[in-house]
Amino acid sequence: MSIEIKVPPLPESVSEATVVTWHKQPGDAVSRDENLVDIETDKVVLEVPAPADGVLGEIQAGEGETVMADQVIGSLDEQGAAAGGGKSQSEAAPAVPKDDDEPAAKEQPAGTRSEEPDSADASAVDEAELSPAVRRLVMENNLNPQTIKATGPGGRITKEDVLAHLEGGAEPAPAPEAAQPPTPPARDPSREAKEAEPEPVGSAPAAAGGERSERRVPMTRLRQRIAERLVEAQQTAAMLTTFNEVNMKPVMDLRNRYKEQFEKTHGIKLGFMSFFVKAACEALKRYPAVNASIDGTDIIYHGYQDIGIAVSTDRGLVVPVLRNAEHQSYAEIEKNIVDFGKRARDGKLTMDELTGGTFSITNGGIFGSLLSTPILNPPQSAILGMHKTQERPVVENGEIVVRPMMYLALSYDHRIIDGKEAVSFLVALKECIEDPARLLLEV
Repeated sequence: MSIEIKVPPLPESVSEATVVTWHKQPGDAVSRDENLVDIETDKVVLEVPAPADGVLGEIQAGEGETVMADQVIGSLDEQGAAAGGGKSQSEAAPAVPKDDDEPAAKEQPAGTRSEEPDSADASAVDEAELSPAVRRLVMENNLNPQTIKATGPGGRITKEDVLAHLEGGAEPAPAPEAAQPPTPPARDPSREAKEAEPEPVGSAPAAAGGERSERRVPMTRLRQRIAERLVEAQQTAAMLTTFNEVNMKPVMDLRNRYKEQFEKTHGIKLGFMSFFVKAACEALKRYPAVNASIDGTDIIYHGYQDIGIAVSTDRGLVVPVLRNAEHQSYAEIEKNIVDFGKRARDGKLTMDELTGGTFSITNGGIFGSLLSTPILNPPQSAILGMHKTQERPVVENGEIVVRPMMYLALSYDHRIIDGKEAVSFLVALKECIEDPARLLLEV
């Protein structure tokens, strides 16, 4: 019996999605609940599990195609598993002889061009096992599939394998026959004399030799959504940024003193982000406009702190939300951030975890950024940017000392947050970081 494979229900306000990767190919044996295909929406990647044991049939929506909710994208043959003995296509197909097993080349008649044995058969097998997206890339770039290192299931070539092959500087597959060198032009003494003259000073040098390659890659749905939201933030908000710097020595000393005991007690490492989350929550309580948002002509003041933590992934930047961060302990914050980071890189975050924040924190310092102006995450009205901690000379009590300093940046919507509130918020956060006891005493 054939079972239809459909796109699962999409999150609210999401009308379409894109097929990212088929993990199985037609003829492959699959088990119930095994992931068949990844489907990408604006923010999350959805997995489509196998509804039953069987063999994957026809794929109706290939990688890169746009699909809708409940659309049929393939079929599963329940009886195929028994008929095929439960073997995948790669196991059932006749083996292609390897180099060591190939028979010796037969003698060719004089005047004929010798060919590598079984090259046509191997090429045919390779072409048959390529997915539509991979086959398109191979054809567009004139590649030989046999030269591409395969990392997919059953030794198949994935889209990432082709891109990695191209980025590695691989040359396109050679043409069947070498082109004849052009006939040199007739010797022109007057032209040779002109070419021998020195170039005028300031003339542009000839282009350096080497390939000038380009490749066009469509933006992922996540990247498209990020672009839309960033442009929206700049077009709809009166965005402004204020800066300050913070001495990280008190927090670093406290962390060094208790980090081993903290990890032993809670099973998680003590980082710096939990200090900034707690400090932000305290500052947001004092200056509620920074935690507010605009809805039409109304201002919504949130009586809770849902803090978004920006996480960088290969697919783009996502901002999962720590719900009620003001009530979470340092250990809970650290555990949730580690969990968010892992699941963000695996594309396992849910839509609920990516929406509804009231304030965001982004840390460009982990990539070496010394100073930046972060962009708002609508409908939030403010975002805090952390940066690289760097030792710098500062003046304390009339003396020059060296301290580990970090620049802080607060971008905010000037429509509802005045400059005084923004600066005061940043000063309050700075005081909490430079004197961590304030966070415990809430002063």
